[in-house]
Amino acid sequence: MILAIDQGTTGTSCLVFDEQAEPIGRAYREFAQHFPQPGWVEHDAQEIWEVTQAVAGEALHDAGARLGDVTALGITNQRETVCVWDPATGEPLHAAIVWQDRRTATRCEQLRADGREPLVRERTGLVLDPYFSATKIEWLLEHVDGLRERAQDGSALFGTVDSWLIFKLTGEHATDATNASRTMLYDIGAGRWDPELLDLFGVPERALPRVLPSAGSFGVTRADALHGHAIALSGVAGDQQAALFGHACVEPATGKNTYGTGSFVLVNAGLVAPKPPPGLLVTAASTVGQERAYALEASIFVTGAAVQWLRDGLRIIERAEETESLARELDDNGGVYFVPALTGLGSPHWDPHARGTIVGLTRGSERAHIARAALEAIAYQTVDAVRAIERATGEPLRELRADGGASTNSWLMQFQADVLGIPVVLGRLPETTALGAAYLAGVGAGQWTLADLRDADARMAAQQLRRFEPRFDEAHRAALLAGWDDALARARSRHA
Repeated sequence: MILAIDQGTTGTSCLVFDEQAEPIGRAYREFAQHFPQPGWVEHDAQEIWEVTQAVAGEALHDAGARLGDVTALGITNQRETVCVWDPATGEPLHAAIVWQDRRTATRCEQLRADGREPLVRERTGLVLDPYFSATKIEWLLEHVDGLRERAQDGSALFGTVDSWLIFKLTGEHATDATNASRTMLYDIGAGRWDPELLDLFGVPERALPRVLPSAGSFGVTRADALHGHAIALSGVAGDQQAALFGHACVEPATGKNTYGTGSFVLVNAGLVAPKPPPGLLVTAASTVGQERAYALEASIFVTGAAVQWLRDGLRIIERAEETESLARELDDNGGVYFVPALTGLGSPHWDPHARGTIVGLTRGSERAHIARAALEAIAYQTVDAVRAIERATGEPLRELRADGGASTNSWLMQFQADVLGIPVVLGRLPETTALGAAYLAGVGAGQWTLADLRDADARMAAQQLRRFEPRFDEAHRAALLAGWDDALARARSRHA
């Protein structure tokens, strides 16, 4: 058996897979979201650990796993979120600053004005944006009393969520290349923490984790950390790279979109890091042995989170699933568009000052129009992302492989195919991110090879859960996208 921990932005899922990579146990729990100021988003790192530990136990129990049955553990995680803790006590020293947090937007503008973005783009493949970890770490060092001194003397450790969980599970301070590549401190070409960037952000290297291959040895879980189970932790990847791996996109020009809190379109770019194209990111896709793969990425900050906002903020729905039936009530969108720039805009716009905007409301507008507009916005943002990738590669995407919570919404998947103009394909499992973590753990433990995954890619065509073919003609598609572009322009900030 292989245990996969999928630590996401709003909750933790754990799945247990058998030797054929079939799920035989699962569990899930949400945890609290904290918004201390406008644009700020935080998590309680201790709560993340406690929820993860509990859910892992529930999944193992669901699978009937006894001590010694589980041979490998994989972790996949929300990326860019920064944790800081005391290595002696294992206690957090501040709330985790979440990837959605915008508190360092002004700092990023200052760095851009100082001409630092070319360095960041060249070394990391990223853009100067508060999305990434470096300015979050810098903010903590400047605003938490005594933290800079503690980081310098080794009594404070930084890490992304994977690193925090690795520490709690094994006592090791480590991360993998995919997560390191999202910090804005890691040279993706050289495969190391970059001295010039560390100096720019004032981050002591000793406070950062060791960077290990995505598939390999990260240590063994302590019995008291995982309900008595001592398991080799042998696979780690950021959630979007894990989903790419889970879709078996191990060959260039294969790609996917994960529909989660945000949405992330990744396309395998091969074994040589390409020059970062406008509006897009270059990121580490995986490191297996000496094989270091890269991906082009378009990061969309708010998709499923917009539906969560309808539920928890506006309270116009009780469950996310209601949006599908509400969308089906309407023949069209009634001219209502929702740009969910609740934490700014990501790829390909990169506008941290954009704000959520609903346009086209009339006296005849109902909650169904807003719910449908939220779903349509997920699809429109994905079109923008895919078109940017196609411009960069010069090749049209033949199909879009889909996973994540919102991929279970059939109305959304059909609308996505309609406005994208290519088929949208669901894999055999909606939990593709966890499957990718399990694949990496299996490869790291020597149970599977990359050749096995290439075979899996060929088998996936026969294992498609569902395939959505586009139905709209070009004129209808163009009219809808023109309305979206108009709404998008209204949401953009004057700073952009």
